[in-house]
Amino acid sequence: MSIRLLIVDDHPVVRAGIRAVVEARGFEVIGELGTGEEAVQAARELRPDVVLCDLRLGDGMDGVATTAALRTLPEPPAVLILTTFDHDAQIVRAVEAGAAGYLLKEVGVDVISRAIVDAAAGSVVLTPGGDERLVAALRAPRVELTPREQEVLVLVAEGLSNREIAVALFVGEATVKTHVVHLLEKLNADSRTGAVSAARRRGLL
Repeated sequence: MSIRLLIVDDHPVVRAGIRAVVEARGFEVIGELGTGEEAVQAARELRPDVVLCDLRLGDGMDGVATTAALRTLPEPPAVLILTTFDHDAQIVRAVEAGAAGYLLKEVGVDVISRAIVDAAAGSVVLTPGGDERLVAALRAPRVELTPREQEVLVLVAEGLSNREIAVALFVGEATVKTHVVHLLEKLNADSRTGAVSAARRRGLL
């Protein structure tokens, strides 16, 4: 029995390329969509076995939100996330949302084919070399940041000083310093650079 696929990517050329590759390997593509909203509706009607979904879909639902919505359907398909960057923080969130795993878009045809088969069978699929990074991120204790701490973290990652962050957020420099200290404690880091690295590993950036 052929494995039925939906392809979700906001670039028509990319969708066409993926379709050509998977159809050449005998998979049945039952739809190509450009948005997460379209993907959820199509999946509800067509009931694919596997959805190949880009992580970043432009405006509207991203790959994480699309994955979460697909996995709540009465007959949820396996979702394989496609991404360009192995360090993308959203990968962790997508797997937590129920994705079977992820693949870098640069992987070979054999890897894609095996991943589709494995995902359809209920297995976890990780791009070659991605196992340790993702597993480590998922095993790390969940870090909960306040909205303000998240804002400060983003600006720290952009390289802003405490004074520059204070100006950007209309707060005192002492307040920013307090938030930075809390970030270092929560992320178990001893420097701003270390905090940013830890945040990226945990999917917070």
